[in-house]
Amino acid sequence: MTDLPQTPLLDTVSTPADLRKLAPEQLRQLADELRTEVISAVGTTGGHLGSGLGVVELTTAIHYVFDTPRDRLIWDVGHQCYPHKILTGRRDRIRTLRQGGGLSGFTKRSESEYDPFGAAHSSTSISAALGFAIANKIADQPGKAIAVIGDGAMSAGMAYEAMNNAEAAGNRLVVILNDNDMSIAPPVGGLSAYLSRIVSSREFLSLRDLMKKFARRLPRPFHNAARKTDEFARGMTMGGTLFEELGFYYVGPIDGHNLEHLIPVLENVRDAEEGPILVHVVTKKGKGYAPAEAASDKYHGVQKFDVITGAQAKAPPGPPAYQNVFGDALADEADRDPRICAITAAMPSGTGIDRFAKRHPDRSFDVGIAEQHGVTFAAGLAAQGMRPFCAIYSTFLQRAYDQVVHDVAIQNLPVRFAIDRAGLVGADGATHAGSFDITYLASLPNFVVMAAADEAELVHMVHTCVAHDSGPIAVRYPRGNGVGVPLPETPQLLEIGKGRIVREGKTVAILSLGTRLAEAMKAAEQLEAKGLSTTVADLRFAKPLDEAMIRKLLSSHQVAVTVEEGSVGGFGAHVLTMASDEGLIDGGLKLRTLRLPDVFQDQDKPEVQYAEAGLDAEGIVGTVLKALRWNETGAAASA
Repeated sequence: MTDLPQTPLLDTVSTPADLRKLAPEQLRQLADELRTEVISAVGTTGGHLGSGLGVVELTTAIHYVFDTPRDRLIWDVGHQCYPHKILTGRRDRIRTLRQGGGLSGFTKRSESEYDPFGAAHSSTSISAALGFAIANKIADQPGKAIAVIGDGAMSAGMAYEAMNNAEAAGNRLVVILNDNDMSIAPPVGGLSAYLSRIVSSREFLSLRDLMKKFARRLPRPFHNAARKTDEFARGMTMGGTLFEELGFYYVGPIDGHNLEHLIPVLENVRDAEEGPILVHVVTKKGKGYAPAEAASDKYHGVQKFDVITGAQAKAPPGPPAYQNVFGDALADEADRDPRICAITAAMPSGTGIDRFAKRHPDRSFDVGIAEQHGVTFAAGLAAQGMRPFCAIYSTFLQRAYDQVVHDVAIQNLPVRFAIDRAGLVGADGATHAGSFDITYLASLPNFVVMAAADEAELVHMVHTCVAHDSGPIAVRYPRGNGVGVPLPETPQLLEIGKGRIVREGKTVAILSLGTRLAEAMKAAEQLEAKGLSTTVADLRFAKPLDEAMIRKLLSSHQVAVTVEEGSVGGFGAHVLTMASDEGLIDGGLKLRTLRLPDVFQDQDKPEVQYAEAGLDAEGIVGTVLKALRWNETGAAASA
């Protein structure tokens, strides 16, 4: 482990109350030490780095100026919150980030009173902050709500829906737009900072309010002209016209790394009677750490790394990642079919669509953080004869469920869904776990839902999706690398609703869906060693079920166990419903379903999470033996 950095001033700050005791001229040193500590901590644990480095000064300034936790600070997404965690009593645990039993990589209500609202998905902060602000207003209690939202998160419609309703909060609501990527601001410098300080000052706001009252006494044409002149003048010099139209008083842009600019502006905003206010802050992702500043992704998400060189720890070579298998397979299909196009929602590299885009740039679309739009856009493409693939993480597709139902399923349009990060995801925890997609898709009429057992199966399923023009179809696959099987040179067209038997037995039947197949095969070996002949089936399809195979397995084995990487209500529930409808369990068959537990599991290594869920080989074997009332002597106990 690397030596801990020397941080004498930061060592005196455990909470924001300690921070507020410092003199303003000490804040530069404090921010520098805070940045050093973030780099050291993430070098130890891995995680999100660039975004946190970009808001070190902003985090310092907010906690210095506002009365947190009475003033509610809400970070959008939350991956930039590591400096915030260090300043709010969690520094002693910062090197447990994203580890089992450690700090969350995002904000989490149960973790600290300084995390008033949990986050990990984008564009929720303004809506939540509005709720806090209005609640305080109704109760006539003090306290402001401050939402910090990035320019990427502002691409989602939810942010504008919130701003459109924010006027009622008045000066209790402050939105800080952290602009670190889109370059929507004019150059930031001394003049801009000066103007921001002037227009956020009490004197300017009082004068502006006086002029408004005077203008209201003028005839309507003059009143309207005066109002437009005020907005136009500030819009021309400072930008922000859009935000003004939504009812916000706009201040900015200001340099988010210059504390001498940030502190007085935030103090003015804190004390202003005008509101709601939007403060436009320009920052640099990865700021203050040369390797991050030089990297194309600004070290957004990193493995453990060497703090001196920035070199990240490399995973040992192994099978390709599922996302890359998907991206390459889809690009290969698009070589042969000009109707194929790909849509992603701000995750091109995470979904493998970046690989598709290199070969087919005119048919690749990144819609930004706008999953709802992405799904309906795909529906429109499908209705016009294209073969669109929506590549979206399972947990993010939840955001577009109404569009999946209303715009795709009801109209029976052949939109293809590539559902990445299906199942448990390890360090990102419950917020990113793909737990529910089998349940929420397989319950919809017209849908076909597949799950790939390995990377070769994924190639076959991509090919099958291409050829399926009679309605919507989805294929789910996990985060991480495949199991190491060779990729097929020529993909197979799978028969819809047909599974495969991968091991023949007589007593126990394991019905697997997805990548738990490897654990099912291990379980079969252990059961065989106990004298229990075991069949293993890869069902491939959660919908439609291979009813003929299921009927045969359930009528010819003593015990049947379904296994899936999803929540209750998914594959196992569909098998149970079929078995109940057809009376397949009336004759004494012992049928059990293994699925994720009915809890939101905290972050840990995926293998630990699956063991906790009982979805590893030991869990499968234990379920079978319990169903048979198997005792320690290796014999079935009497009923």
